[in-house]
Amino acid sequence: MSASRDIAITLRGVTKSFDRVAALRDVSIDLGRGSFAGVIGPGASGKTVMAKVIAGLVKPDRGDVVVEGVSTVPLGELELQRVRSTIGMLFQNNALFDYLTVGENVAFPLRRLYRLGEGEILDRVAERLERVGLSGMEDRYPASLSGGQRKRVGVARSTVARQPILIYDDPTAGLDPVTASKIFLLLREDQLKTGSTVLAISSDVDSLIKFVDTLIVMNRGRIMFHGTPEAAFDAAEPWARAFVRGEWKAE
Repeated sequence: MSASRDIAITLRGVTKSFDRVAALRDVSIDLGRGSFAGVIGPGASGKTVMAKVIAGLVKPDRGDVVVEGVSTVPLGELELQRVRSTIGMLFQNNALFDYLTVGENVAFPLRRLYRLGEGEILDRVAERLERVGLSGMEDRYPASLSGGQRKRVGVARSTVARQPILIYDDPTAGLDPVTASKIFLLLREDQLKTGSTVLAISSDVDSLIKFVDTLIVMNRGRIMFHGTPEAAFDAAEPWARAFVRGEWKAE
């Protein structure tokens, strides 16, 4: 399956179940190259599973996944690793290594993916830490940082390799609204500077919606809405409209 030059990610009829419980149900979507897409929805709606399918960390039961023109479903592990090398991912819990310093954590993707001189690695780490407001913290350990600082280290690590696709899984979880907005502003500014394609999952609808080009609303493994943030407030699907407006109540 080929993809348009303007499309970075395509999902077609993607379905995935775990222990006979459907996590994704016939999900089809196109994400434009250089776009900033936000994904929202209640817990267990399939947001993280969709991100992992795109990143090649989970194989769908049915359907096709195309990343930068490459259909990933039939690929073996070695070929999948090449696709994954084009994707930077910030996991829900930051996934920092406690036994590594901040500098070593940020440098990890560079040392794993590329053959770079130590000087270039240190320069790129310093640039990323300065970008996220943590200059000079290379020698600190994650345990000594606040929650917001750990999030920023995670952002620095996920962007240091300058991959064309970036996936952020709830990058502001547990943060206050002011800090959450600062994190999303940082992600947006970096995306505009680099031209990367970004998929950001969040439970913080109010903060996220200010910075995205397109919004995806999910529920029970299905995409209920995909369009501009402005259009979401008047979505034809009543459930999606209620969720975006904050009028939805958990059953």
